[in-house]
Amino acid sequence: MWEEAEQIKERMEDSQDGPGRRKEAAGVIPTREEMRRALEERQGKALTAAFSAASVAVCGLGGLGSNIAAALARAGVGKLILLDYDRVEVSNLHRQQYKASQAGRYKTEALAENLREIAPYVELETHLVHVDEENGAVLLDGADVICEAFDEAECKAMLVNLVLEAMPDCYLVAASGMAGMGSPNRIETRRVTERFYLCGDGVSDVKDGISLVAPRVMACAAHQAQTVLRILAGEYDI
Repeated sequence: MWEEAEQIKERMEDSQDGPGRRKEAAGVIPTREEMRRALEERQGKALTAAFSAASVAVCGLGGLGSNIAAALARAGVGKLILLDYDRVEVSNLHRQQYKASQAGRYKTEALAENLREIAPYVELETHLVHVDEENGAVLLDGADVICEAFDEAECKAMLVNLVLEAMPDCYLVAASGMAGMGSPNRIETRRVTERFYLCGDGVSDVKDGISLVAPRVMACAAHQAQTVLRILAGEYDI
């Protein structure tokens, strides 16, 4: 009876962890090789290698940008360039990738800390700065893909114009419309030009007095992150 119980226990452990797989010790960070193998099991070697070799810039680290960065870090993107000038506020916590204990800290610093817990071997380049027409091209130099994740329409337009005019060889993934309680199915991705993609419902705006709720903002961020990964994978059509 005792032997039978032990055999059942072993089968259950194998079904959860996979036969022959090392049981992770609590609190021990996996090695770089272990992390890579785990990604390859889920994504395949070719995609994992493509993501690892890529550099992606995320402009704005709020509801869109912090969730985009977390998704890309989990996918194994090799380098993330994080740009923001703001601090974490209590009102951010319901939809952004920050913890209550990080309120008051700069978003660049707090998000980098959180991303290193998710993906300890990701290369992070942070810029505590307001991106504008004067500094944008220099700050974003070297990025394979740029994600626009600003709050203000004026900042969004500035970045789109900057990239399209000054960095025509770079891919740009922007967002417009993710507010309110509308159906998440209205969030979509459009390919505007050969290297410019736009995610969102294209209509909703917090200035209209409607709310921002975490799932809808995160749905738009997921569209942006998935679009980035498809570009890195050489899948350009929508």
